[in-house]
Amino acid sequence: MQGEPSGDVTRDFTVAVFVVHDGRVLLHRHSKLGRWLPPGGHIEPNELPDDAAIREVAEESGLAVRLTGSTGLQTNYPGQPVQLMVPAGIQLEQIAPGHEHIDLVYFAIPVDSSPRPTSDFHWFSMADLAMHPVSEEIRDWCARALRDVDGQVPVPPPG
Repeated sequence: MQGEPSGDVTRDFTVAVFVVHDGRVLLHRHSKLGRWLPPGGHIEPNELPDDAAIREVAEESGLAVRLTGSTGLQTNYPGQPVQLMVPAGIQLEQIAPGHEHIDLVYFAIPVDSSPRPTSDFHWFSMADLAMHPVSEEIRDWCARALRDVDGQVPVPPPG
């Protein structure tokens, strides 16, 4: 099976959030990796993935966001399981020998109508991305986020 551990492999659950605003996607140049990436990070113990995605964007960029997309069911029934946002994707990334991240990828929009992220972050159109050293994977996620989110009304948080 693809992604099956060979030997001793540790795995952490993480989130990556492609924030879309006005035909652009929010990225930052990761200081350790030297690559353009979306905000994201580890899901803390006992933290819901939806909450981790919103928290990571706020901590890293200073922006308040709302996740877009859908939940498995559109209704939360009293006394029944709460519906969480379905990630746009789930991917396995090797971080170091013997360590991997299970990355839940989300799309989001800013809550504020004129967002101003911290200086480490920049808004990129697809044309802008063509002029920067961005991986094919990140470029593809940006294109999908722009396509899927543009004009989409965010789903209110479950509850």
